[in-house]
Amino acid sequence: MDKAVAEVVALASALIAIDTTNTGDRQAPGRERVAAEYVAEQLADVGYEVSYVESGAPGRGNVVARLPGADPARGALLVHGHLDVVPADAADWTVHPFSGEVRDGYVWGRGAVDMKHMVAMTLAVARAFKRAGITPARDLIFAFVSDEEAGGFLGARWLVDHRPELFDGATEAISEVGGFSVTLADGVRAYLVETAEKGVMWLRLKVQGTAGHGSMLHTDNPVAKLALAIARLEQHEFPLVLSAPVREFLHGVGELTGVPFDERRPEEAVARLGNLSRMIGATLRDTANVTMFQAGYKANVVPSTATASVDGRMLPGREAQFEADLARILGPDVEMDWDSLPPVQTTFDGALVDAMTAAIAAEDPGARLLPYMLSAGTDAKSFARLGIRNFGFAPLRLTPELDFTALFHGVDERVPVAALEFGVRVLFRLLLDC
Repeated sequence: MDKAVAEVVALASALIAIDTTNTGDRQAPGRERVAAEYVAEQLADVGYEVSYVESGAPGRGNVVARLPGADPARGALLVHGHLDVVPADAADWTVHPFSGEVRDGYVWGRGAVDMKHMVAMTLAVARAFKRAGITPARDLIFAFVSDEEAGGFLGARWLVDHRPELFDGATEAISEVGGFSVTLADGVRAYLVETAEKGVMWLRLKVQGTAGHGSMLHTDNPVAKLALAIARLEQHEFPLVLSAPVREFLHGVGELTGVPFDERRPEEAVARLGNLSRMIGATLRDTANVTMFQAGYKANVVPSTATASVDGRMLPGREAQFEADLARILGPDVEMDWDSLPPVQTTFDGALVDAMTAAIAAEDPGARLLPYMLSAGTDAKSFARLGIRNFGFAPLRLTPELDFTALFHGVDERVPVAALEFGVRVLFRLLLDC
């Protein structure tokens, strides 16, 4: 364990320094290959047999390795992390986003939180196990994949559809976004475990109209029509749905803080969560946010087409209704096309959950684990296609003042060095005994 702790910061820094930006352009070459080769070298260096696979496009590098466990009859645990990151503008940052700089007790850079910290922790533990000749309780499959930031269609989804044998025997998985601590009151710390996540619908909207001179009268302006449709969507509030994982989370918070959760007023309970309320609040209802709008090519020309992109997220069981609601709100003039990924949900029970609880308790006595629903999505959506039960558990003990959820895709993304070292110790205990 000590050797794993000793090298995790260097691993995280090296991974962050490799620019694996994913713009979402499926026609462009992937940028994950160099990071995948680095991971493969780190695993091969201690004796792993490594599978390197490019998934559907040049540069989309993925690495998978397996460590046999003591009981081959038990289902394998898949530990997966993605190598790609979202873009970053260096002009906005305190440090260069691809420096991997260690400063003021943090490792800085794009991917520090999402999610090269977990990749580094997994690498550190995997290397330590192999070096020491440790046999875990069950088979462990380590997977480092590409394209998660664009839905995993050229990463985990491609691997599941084309190379499922790499994951033979896997029954459960851990990855992002969970295992991080939140301080709910003085001395009251909980670690959130993702047991559910909303579905995704990335929409491409289009309105066609009649082009013409900007100085004339126009009754068929596609820019105006699309703007009105987007305004209707922005003003719409989807119905509140109190799902099982959200209910369980809010009741748990109530028990820990001494403020009982009133199921008739869930939004009041969420408002008391501080910075966490942005994410948890989004799991009370479906959401649809416009993210891009494109139209026109000259100030005095009404164009014939206007387009927009919308990030839609729906609760489990709401997929069909969400699609119908969008069509009704946007209206008949708006053409809709989309990519979608389904919601994922499991229960907060079983031997793996017990092992998570024990691993956290060994490093942070008195803390409690709480299940929750993620408002975003992960590669769990792809691995669920293989019947794998998915949890978000990338353990980090965080200080109360750190607004951790704001660092996902944010400026000055960084992870505390102490949290990385804590996470390695917890992950080591978990993977040894789970």
